[in-house]
Amino acid sequence: MDDKALAAIAFELYALPFDDFVAARAAAAKAAAGSGKELPAAVKSLPKPSVAAWTVNMLAVHQPEVLAELAELGEKMRAAQSSLDAAALRELGKERRTLLASAVDTARSEAERQGRSISATIAADVERSLRALTADEGAAAAVQSGLLVQSLSADGVDTVDLDGAVAVPGVVPVRRAAPAAAAASPAAVSAKEEQRTTTKSAARPAADQPRLKAVRQTPRPASPSALEKAKAALAEAKAAEEESSRLADERRGQLEDTEAAVADLTRETRQLRARLQEAEEKLERSRKQLGALAAEAKQAARAAEKSQRSAMLAQERVLRLGNTRD
Repeated sequence: MDDKALAAIAFELYALPFDDFVAARAAAAKAAAGSGKELPAAVKSLPKPSVAAWTVNMLAVHQPEVLAELAELGEKMRAAQSSLDAAALRELGKERRTLLASAVDTARSEAERQGRSISATIAADVERSLRALTADEGAAAAVQSGLLVQSLSADGVDTVDLDGAVAVPGVVPVRRAAPAAAAASPAAVSAKEEQRTTTKSAARPAADQPRLKAVRQTPRPASPSALEKAKAALAEAKAAEEESSRLADERRGQLEDTEAAVADLTRETRQLRARLQEAEEKLERSRKQLGALAAEAKQAARAAEKSQRSAMLAQERVLRLGNTRD
């Protein structure tokens, strides 16, 4: 099967509005029928993304700079973690909170432009996926691919689980830095250099031996102590605690505002109901009054008609009597 063809189709499908995916997938599978059986089957098997994953994909397609900024921040945080820089971790944690809040707002706006409103629950899933983007390079590549089919989550310890998270995993350049290469200490580098030098020493002339001896005698910097590692972990935990407290305070404030709004609306509803009831009672009284007046008006009209006939008869009698005297 042509993986490039599948990837090209996938990129187009996952960039569409959410409600268009299923119909477009069926049309794409039908259009690929001339390419053999494997490609149409693979297209049909492309999973429909969750709303949260689709929202993240909209960022990747229409606002890639937002994800790029978060990815860059993630690299800085991992570098600070590797160097056990607690102060930098605290500052970067604050910056991440600001960027995440802004990114979620942008995601909401972009989803609405694509015809989909995002609930608070979906927004929380979007934020978790964006937070995972900052956790490791694999998650960053998955989120930025625009092929996400489910939300991601990072626990801050293990790498982000990407199993089944991307529609076409083979086209996502998942880059995971090897721990030894990414955070290699000078001692480790010296050890590797020594090993390479030792291996080659048998084929080198005796003149190279002093340099080999100098390498072996170079003092190795001490590895970070358990206390330093614990301090770095504590700093990250405190940053997470601060963020959790902030979110809790924010939700508490939203709850209080919503409760106040509900109380105001309840009072307003009661007032409107009272006014409605009063208006209905007035309407009923007016209807009754209207009926009575209509009956009286009808009766008065009949009386007026009768009086008019009586007056006409009286006038005719007067005329007859006048003619008789003449």
